[in-house]
Order: sequence, then C-alpha cells, then structure tokens
Amino acid sequence: MGARYPTLTPELDRGRAAATPRLLKFHAPEIVFGIDSMVEAAHAAVRLGAQRPMLVTDPGLIEAGWSDEMVTHLAGMGVRAAIWSDLTPNPKDHEVAAGYQKYAEHGCDVIVAVGGGSVIDAAKGVAILAANGGDILDYEGVDKAQVPIPPMVVVPSTSGTGADVSQFCIVTDTTRNTKITILGRALVPDITVIDPRLLTTMPEWLNAATGLDALTHGIEAFVSLGHNQLTDHHALRAVQMVTDNLVHTIERPNEMPARVLMAQAALEAGLAFTNAILGAAHAMSHQVGGLLDLPHGVINGVLLPHVIRFNAEADPEPYQVIATSLGVTDPGAPAAEAALALADRIDRLARDVGVPRGLAELGVSEDDLPRLAKTALQDACMSTNPRSADEAQMHALFRAAL
Repeated sequence: MGARYPTLTPELDRGRAAATPRLLKFHAPEIVFGIDSMVEAAHAAVRLGAQRPMLVTDPGLIEAGWSDEMVTHLAGMGVRAAIWSDLTPNPKDHEVAAGYQKYAEHGCDVIVAVGGGSVIDAAKGVAILAANGGDILDYEGVDKAQVPIPPMVVVPSTSGTGADVSQFCIVTDTTRNTKITILGRALVPDITVIDPRLLTTMPEWLNAATGLDALTHGIEAFVSLGHNQLTDHHALRAVQMVTDNLVHTIERPNEMPARVLMAQAALEAGLAFTNAILGAAHAMSHQVGGLLDLPHGVINGVLLPHVIRFNAEADPEPYQVIATSLGVTDPGAPAAEAALALADRIDRLARDVGVPRGLAELGVSEDDLPRLAKTALQDACMSTNPRSADEAQMHALFRAAL
C-alpha cells in the first residue's frame, strides 16, 4: 500500500500517480449543503420530474416535524406526496416489499427520502424494485440491478451513515438473520440535500452511533485496498472532524457550529467510502446487526479498535498517518506504535459516547462466533480490507471483541 499524506501537494500527488497508474472514477450526487436548505429538496424533486412523489420517512421524523416540513415544501411546488413510513431501523426485506407496493399503488415517479441510513436504504430498495421487480434479496452483490431506478432526492437526518451519497444499500434478510449488501453505481442518489438542523432532533444514542459510523467509514476508506488520491483527503478530514466534534454535539446538542461540522464529516466520509469501499469492521458489523437487529454504528464502535490492531499487524503505515493527523502520536513514532495508539484513541472515544466495551454486552455469545466468522468473510466489504483473513482469524477477531 502506498504512502499516505494528510494533504496532497502537487509534488506528492505526482509521486502517487506515478506509483499507481490507473484510471480513477469518483461517484457523487449533486450536493446541496447548509442550514435551512431542506426546501431545495422540493425544488430538486420537481426538477427531476416529480408529479406524484413518494416521501419515505419514519415515525421519529414524523414526530419531530421534518416530514410535515417536507410535505409543505413539496406542496409549495404544486405536488402532493404519498407518504410511506412503515419501516424499522435496519430495514427488512418484507418492509422494502411493502414500500414498493405503496409506490406502485400511488403511481409514484420520484422518491424523496427524509431520514437516516435506514430510511435511505429502504428508499433505495423500493427504487430497485420499482425499476427491476422481483425480491430485494435477488440483488445482493455488485451491479445486479440492471434497469435504471427512479430519480431519488435524499435529506439525511443523522450525521454518519453516508447513505445519502453512497452506492450501497443494506437490507436485512429476515430468513437468514443477516444483512445483505447491494452495491451499484445506480444507487448513488441524484441529489442530496444536507440541512444540519435535522441533526438536532436525533436521540443521543443515535448521534453517538452514526458519528462512530462516520468515523469507521473514514478510517476504513483511508486504509482500503480501493483507496486513491481522490478519496484519501475526504477520508482523513472526516476522521479529524468526527474526533474533534462528536462529544461536543452530545454535550451541547443544539449548538449548530459543531453540528455543521459533523454533517460535513458524515458527507466527506460517505464520499470516501462509496468510492474506496470499506473493510473488516463493516463486514463484521453487518453480521452482528443482522443477527441481533442492533444499531450499526454502535457495533462499529466496538469492533473498529480490534480491526485496526489486526490490520496493523500486516501494514501499520496508513494508521500512522491517521494517528499523526489526530495528534495521537508524534510524526517520528514507529508505525506499529502509532497504529496501536490510534486503536486506543478510538476505543476511548467510543467509551466517551457510551458504547459498550464488548460484543457480549450487546448480546453476542460464544456460540454465535462460528457463524459470524463464516458470513463476515462472504461480505463484499472484505474484498477491500487491507489484510486478508481466513475463518479461524475472523473467529479470533470476533472473540477478541467479545
């Protein structure tokens, strides 16, 4: 893996390009960012042809008033939205099927999603079925949805999942009790509107969970086998912003400057990982989340320090760059020492925001480990983890996190 640089000067950039002469692509939606920007989502929907939009949201967003605000903005543009909110955290296969039925019954054309990662993933699932038919589980893997999906506008209400800019859709297979990963360029939303006001109504636990998810996105994208000079900068900035601001947003939830920075951190982490892909922490987290229906970011917070230590045994240098950028170690510290210090720093941050110390506290048992290890190796995110692993190593990694 090539050397990493917190800031890529032209000289360093040329050096990296010469070392890795390959074609680079960077997928991103149109992005609108700023306080009070939600109204722009209504303008965007109409610009994309909305006459009968479907608004995907959840009961929490309805209670907080954000759904009504979106409906009002759409009405101001002369369109009436069909609302679907019958979904739960970690959207299930049967919920996506029900959402598609709602879409079809109302003859919808454009999808507007207002919510966190679960809402946006559910909206992507509905869009896949609207264009391609079948069962959402048929599309597990890469580029399985061949027919272009309906236009999609998203307004994220959390600061961490990255679903609003990513080519990922995560759905729970309720038969196997695992999460499937659907990956494809067509799943990048057309337009994402990021209004930091929405972050102020997150519960504290969700703020912590999604913030740790963004942190994991940044770190895993930076060390990913798929990283490049277009993703490194976003990944490193996201890690710095989450580390500097997450605790602040929990202690003073209504102070907007830190919220704006967390919204930007989530955005930049999303841009990094959708282009560089992820690694073992996400491959493992998907399995635990599917088994126990737990918050994804909380699981990441438990797993990430262990994955850093595991990967650093093979190549600690990229973690050294992250540790140096955070001021965890001096630039001259040995790479292996810096990587371990980074893992400890992430562990402390997770504890500071209330994450349990191990998977056992989340309900994982020793008996679950063989199955978790086997299915984690099959997850798409393992393909870009910087260190390969066999089933025994994955089992040992789960046990270390227990």
